[in-house]
Amino acid sequence: MSSYMGKDFEYLEHTADAKFRAYGKSLGEAFENAALAMLNVMVDTGSVKNTLSVNIKLAANDIDSLLFDWLSEILFVFEVDEMVFGRIKVNELNVSDEECSIYATLFGETIDHSVHVFDTEVKAATYNDMIIEQRDEGWMIQATVDT
Repeated sequence: MSSYMGKDFEYLEHTADAKFRAYGKSLGEAFENAALAMLNVMVDTGSVKNTLSVNIKLAANDIDSLLFDWLSEILFVFEVDEMVFGRIKVNELNVSDEECSIYATLFGETIDHSVHVFDTEVKAATYNDMIIEQRDEGWMIQATVDT
């Protein structure tokens, strides 16, 4: 992934939860980096061998709902399939007035507690302080997840 203004994501101060901004030259890249920012709250994604893949396909009425569903679905797969991911690839992202959709591949492996050191538990995605905006340099996503 290429960085936007020298970074893929950054964490912001928040009293109780994890708040971050993710960047990308494209909206798809910003969605990739938002997923990685959330995953890095839980585990060092650099320790993940990306030997398995999971495809995700989602649709929502608007872009905010799509981002919420995107982060929620990644958490669901993390918890139910007991997988951790170190690389995200948005294959297709469509935004229109009628519907927004994403098709992506998550690359990772089955959780191994002898390898993966877990930090903070992320319970859920939220709409709190959510921002998705296009800037001159690319896209910025701000999101908060419940920890």
